[in-house]
Amino acid sequence: MSAFLNLQLKITSEKVTEVSTWDLIMDSNSGIGWLINLTLLALFCYSVYIISERFQTLRRAMREETDFISKIKGLLLEGNFEAAKKYCTNSESPSARMLEKGISRIGKPIESIAGSIESTGKLEVLRLKRRLRFLLMTAGAAPLLGIFGTVISYYGMYSVLDNEVVLDAKVLSNGAMVALITSAFGLFIGALAYAGYHFLMTKVENIMYQMEKDAIEFLDLLFQPGK
Repeated sequence: MSAFLNLQLKITSEKVTEVSTWDLIMDSNSGIGWLINLTLLALFCYSVYIISERFQTLRRAMREETDFISKIKGLLLEGNFEAAKKYCTNSESPSARMLEKGISRIGKPIESIAGSIESTGKLEVLRLKRRLRFLLMTAGAAPLLGIFGTVISYYGMYSVLDNEVVLDAKVLSNGAMVALITSAFGLFIGALAYAGYHFLMTKVENIMYQMEKDAIEFLDLLFQPGK
């Protein structure tokens, strides 16, 4: 793991000198290494953006008032449908937008109301999952891209050694550490994207559960005798 420390050991035929991680990263940009590193950096930046943006969005979506459905049911029992719709409009939760659609169809067949709620619910879930598939793709692609960069680096290193009469420990050690840089970076990005995806999906599933619960309570109210 010494390749990931701030100060590294660079073996030469005469002495051992210290090489910073930054120097190793710069060396890994040789050949097409710069393109691989740039791609990995883009994947890293966009993954961080998605995790941050989706986390904020999901946190707002989970801020449903504890008595939200009770207030909706109370307004509907009073026959104040417009107030119930306005209350849903003022809420940021997916359940509110879903029930707003259902309230707007009150008076139509119950199948039509249930269908509109289900369709709206699916659209809300798709909005919640927006860009999460990119994290899943990055979790698989980044490590492979890093390994590809390592293979390219090793190929370049052995091409140089093939032309050397005497084996140079300097070329071997420095080349090996440079080659491992892209693999390490790719694995780190893959782990970050994988963890971020499952963390956010857990929040999405919690919101979906709450949406289903609210939809069932809303439909149960409409099925009550006299409604």
